[in-house]
Amino acid sequence: MTSRERILAAIEHREPDAVPVDLGATPSSGISAMAYGNLKQHLAIEGGHTRIYDVVQQLAQPEEAVLGQFGVDVIDVGRAFNTKASDWYDIQTADGQTAQYPTWFRPVQCDDGSWSAQLAEGLEIARMPAGGAFYDQSLFPWLDAYPEDMPAALPDAMSKVLWSALVHSPWDHASEDGFWDDLRARTIALREASDRALMIVCGCNLFEWGTFLRRMDNFLMDLFIDEAHVEKLLDALMEAHMATLEKVCNAVGDVCDILRFGDDLGIDTGPFMPPELYRKLFKPRHTQLCGYVHAHSNMKTFLHSCGSIYKLMPDLIEAGYDVINPLQTNCVDMEPERMKREFGKDICFWGGGCDTRSVLNRATPAAVKAHVLQRLKTLSPGGGFVFNTVHNILPEVPPENVVAMFDAISEFNG
Repeated sequence: MTSRERILAAIEHREPDAVPVDLGATPSSGISAMAYGNLKQHLAIEGGHTRIYDVVQQLAQPEEAVLGQFGVDVIDVGRAFNTKASDWYDIQTADGQTAQYPTWFRPVQCDDGSWSAQLAEGLEIARMPAGGAFYDQSLFPWLDAYPEDMPAALPDAMSKVLWSALVHSPWDHASEDGFWDDLRARTIALREASDRALMIVCGCNLFEWGTFLRRMDNFLMDLFIDEAHVEKLLDALMEAHMATLEKVCNAVGDVCDILRFGDDLGIDTGPFMPPELYRKLFKPRHTQLCGYVHAHSNMKTFLHSCGSIYKLMPDLIEAGYDVINPLQTNCVDMEPERMKREFGKDICFWGGGCDTRSVLNRATPAAVKAHVLQRLKTLSPGGGFVFNTVHNILPEVPPENVVAMFDAISEFNG
């Protein structure tokens, strides 16, 4: 099988010739720039650059040498943008390594050593503490109240949220003339140059946009005591999201293999909300998003949601998601054996192959390898599994452990 065939077979619950692998195809399945630099040094890979394509989470874009070394089967179409040296400039990471930022990102260092991400007019929207590894949101546009004309006010408010203002490629080019034609041309060229599956990250978050605009505490209360405003916000978001989906499907729906949505719905102990509330407010809209993609493209639908979402899984499957990421196995009710047994025939698990909270970062290489082999034995039979860690590989992860993880995959695949 080609890499693309391997990924699609797994999503369609056909057992592939080998367990397919992801590293860096999404901003929830990637690697920190600091961990990436350490990994390249450990592998004695010289040259190239540690390019931080996702500046919020400080994630590196894996280079071909690394993708090839670990047999990665899927890539993000965003890598087809910002390909010239002039698109980047050198910076120093918190641990002293040389990396690169896209030229449009120019954070300001503050007196206390922290870094401030600001809009053109000098308005701070996010901050990374001295020695930090990612930016935290510091501006919540509707913190005090919802605006009277929510649809009219929404675009400006969204533009002040870090996840939109500091967006990764290809969306950092979305305001340029001819973007959609350029996206199509570059995606076609990427497909012709590689047999890997192609992922486009499209967001279309609903619950999370409420938390970005109102802040988490306010929006969680809104769900229970201000449903009218929540419904108006969700309707305004859906109007914007459906317009984007139409353009994406027209541009690359016949070229990309997978479209990634995002909406963190869980915490360690369960969903953010009772399943009944999810079914009322979010499930119909998630169903509409998935239905549009399936009706107007060849792409599979992929939902990133952190946390314990066991209680929502039947609804997510009914909503039409083909893939769930991650399988956060260190949360309540999310044991890999249980999830595979109850839902493994109905949805593809993307991630969960290695615990990033307590194993990959803390265990010995031998323990990492044993852990990964057990996960592969549990999750791979019958397809429905793409290997990835539970979430991004963070700065403190020893490169020896990353290599041990991929060695386990190679051994398992034979």
